[in-house]
Amino acid sequence: MTKILKRPEVLSPAGTLEKLKVAVQYGADAVFIGGQAYGLRSRAGNFTFEQMEEGVQFAAKYGAKVYVAANMVMHEGNEAGAGEWFRKLRDIGIAAVIVSDPALIMIAATEAPGLEIHLSTQASATNYETLEFWKELGLTRVVLAREVSMEELAEIRKRTDVEIEAFVHGAMCISYSGRCTLSNHMSMRDANRGGCSQSCRWKYDLYDMPFGQERKSLKGEIPEEFSMSAVDMSMIDHIPDMIENGVDSLKIEGRMKSIHYVSTVTNCYKAAVDAYLESPEKFEVIKQDLVDEMWKVAQRELATGFYYGTPTENEQLFGARRKIPEYKFVAEVVAYDDATQTATIRQRNVINEGDQVEFYGPGFRHFETYIEDLHDAKGNKIDRAPNPMELLTIKVPQPVQAGDMVRALKEGLINLYKEDGTSVTVRA
Repeated sequence: MTKILKRPEVLSPAGTLEKLKVAVQYGADAVFIGGQAYGLRSRAGNFTFEQMEEGVQFAAKYGAKVYVAANMVMHEGNEAGAGEWFRKLRDIGIAAVIVSDPALIMIAATEAPGLEIHLSTQASATNYETLEFWKELGLTRVVLAREVSMEELAEIRKRTDVEIEAFVHGAMCISYSGRCTLSNHMSMRDANRGGCSQSCRWKYDLYDMPFGQERKSLKGEIPEEFSMSAVDMSMIDHIPDMIENGVDSLKIEGRMKSIHYVSTVTNCYKAAVDAYLESPEKFEVIKQDLVDEMWKVAQRELATGFYYGTPTENEQLFGARRKIPEYKFVAEVVAYDDATQTATIRQRNVINEGDQVEFYGPGFRHFETYIEDLHDAKGNKIDRAPNPMELLTIKVPQPVQAGDMVRALKEGLINLYKEDGTSVTVRA
């Protein structure tokens, strides 16, 4: 008997209205955003009610949903106005709120009936009994803690029908389920109330301080400056495991990332899901292409987090250990004229006549060409366009669509690490 597999939702980050639209166009089944209250990303371009409404209407055209993260830790007095805020989200058409604090959960459930509630990863749900507990309180979905293994995930799925949302890509907090207080000490900003300053990613000097002796700097004795952050998560190779184990939503982290990142990563995970559901063989054929595509955007080294074992020092990010992408994001397509084979593009980075570029779009469409017949917005022929957000026109031999992105090939470098911890930079 053939096993019927459920299609998981691809859930993408949207730090701004522009990113929301890009994520949806590039295949996201749902996006998560932040409002101007109760969230954990005070610097992520959070949405006004008007922007939320526009985002919901735009997403609906593509059959996509919008969730709002409201996962801050509540203190006395923070509850004032929360009921009205949740009712406003419900009436706008927000599909669900992502919450961790029981006080906010209670307020949302009692004062905004009909608004779906999802449990945030901050609540550290690591077993099926916890999911059943929250189900009894009316929650329909739980975002699993990143510390859950694949074996545990499979067991949880067997023992509860609560929807499971699991992270598949993006930054991993160095503290347990993201409940960190480093920023409170380092920069007087409460990370659990929206003020994370990413202190774990700062560069630190280490000191040896034997008992009863003066401290001694280890600078020069270790290969690079010390940081406390983890490498990024990537499960693109392991989408089959996520689907076979019944995950309902594949979550991509990164509300503060660029539209280049959001479009690329969303495109990859959507293609991965589509391919595997078509056939496991199809997924194996395109898997390496997906991995290669992922490296076209800047990110730290990648690992699988806790899914296949407890992370070791190899999943710890020391210094600037990352692969430098071979491409830089240079423009997005605004319009295309079939008759003249001319594309109007909005520039995002320096563009030169003769640059080798790659166009890519939703549905994993790609092709490479060169910048030819470069003109500015006034129609003047130019050799170089250095000013961001300028409208330009170029000749493009193949049809492209509004919303397609343009990357320029550049020199790709990578830091390789030896057993003694020293590094050497080579061409990718």
